[in-house]
Amino acid sequence: MTANALITAARVLSDRVDAMRFGAPVTHVYNPLNYARDIHEAYLRRFGEGRKRVVFVGMNPGPFGMAQIGVPFGEIASARDWLGLAGPVGQPPVINPKRPVEGFGCSRSEVSGQRLWGLFRTRFGTPEAFFAEHFVANYCPLAFFEGGRNLTPDKLPAAEQTPLLAACD
Repeated sequence: MTANALITAARVLSDRVDAMRFGAPVTHVYNPLNYARDIHEAYLRRFGEGRKRVVFVGMNPGPFGMAQIGVPFGEIASARDWLGLAGPVGQPPVINPKRPVEGFGCSRSEVSGQRLWGLFRTRFGTPEAFFAEHFVANYCPLAFFEGGRNLTPDKLPAAEQTPLLAACD
């Protein structure tokens, strides 16, 4: 798949999930494919090109990773220092005061991203060596919050989960 095809697919998915509405227990929904589009698309352009032998798939954005910068498992230091990504990030339309979007200025660490990218850095040395045959993505682009608590899509009511998963499929 080409990076342009990935970018087109991400934009189509973003538009589809943006049209969805979610009720309780969800208090806030973030779509980093919109407000962090530039960084996400830079990630796809730089690392998504070509056929991949292995794709690592996360469920959905974590509050201190992809929800901050648009990169799957986007632990800030790894994305900035190892992947070489940087730039401004916008804001979701409705900000959760318990989970602000600070972009690359976020001081909290996404532990799963720190572990994942740290493993790849140790094993492959450079991003180019890793991405030659591997890729990292999230199945669902949306971050869901119940107050300050992160929710995964499997915690949504079936009537909301079913169309969301269909769009992500």
